[in-house]
Amino acid sequence: MPTPTLPISDTFNIIDGRLTSANWVPSPNFNARPDDTEISAIVIHNISLPPNEFEKTDARGIHYVEALFTNTLDWEAHPYFKAIEGMEVSAHLFIQRDGNVTQFVNFADRAWHAGRSSYLAQPECNDYTIGIELEGSDFQSFADAQYATLAQVIAAVYQAYPKTRRHLTGHSDIAPGRKTDPGEFFEWTRLRKMVSDLLLPS
Repeated sequence: MPTPTLPISDTFNIIDGRLTSANWVPSPNFNARPDDTEISAIVIHNISLPPNEFEKTDARGIHYVEALFTNTLDWEAHPYFKAIEGMEVSAHLFIQRDGNVTQFVNFADRAWHAGRSSYLAQPECNDYTIGIELEGSDFQSFADAQYATLAQVIAAVYQAYPKTRRHLTGHSDIAPGRKTDPGEFFEWTRLRKMVSDLLLPS
């Protein structure tokens, strides 16, 4: 059965591991995926810096999350930052509250988003997954614009990397007991319906 085409604009396509129309801000926190490893799942996270605060920027006007993922966060800018000082992490994508999306790591490469983890008994999820961070917390609802962007991004990933289909999971599922995101306010049913609608033949 042929893969259906998306009845959406060219806003979100993937070319050479890059998401079209995303802001490209390369992170140094990545490495190569293991040889012969295929991208086969998507992991959804949430992040906010400081915790439970959104759209916060540093003195340069750079979003704190962007600064964290590019190793330029001023550890003195907020008391919480001392608790994570020196942390080197990244995700492939970060979706802000307004739906704006930034890519930090090429999909062909291994972003450092999952930590110790396992999905369907396969360990080291960073090796074979795409990590998507949503600006949010476990304790607040996500924005409509984030769902709209996320659904289109996932549909594009499904087309570019067919083995990810039906393998959409949360950080809490691949690292239970250690991680809780994207949290109880994340609407999985809503998201899956939005993605399914996008993938229906036009």
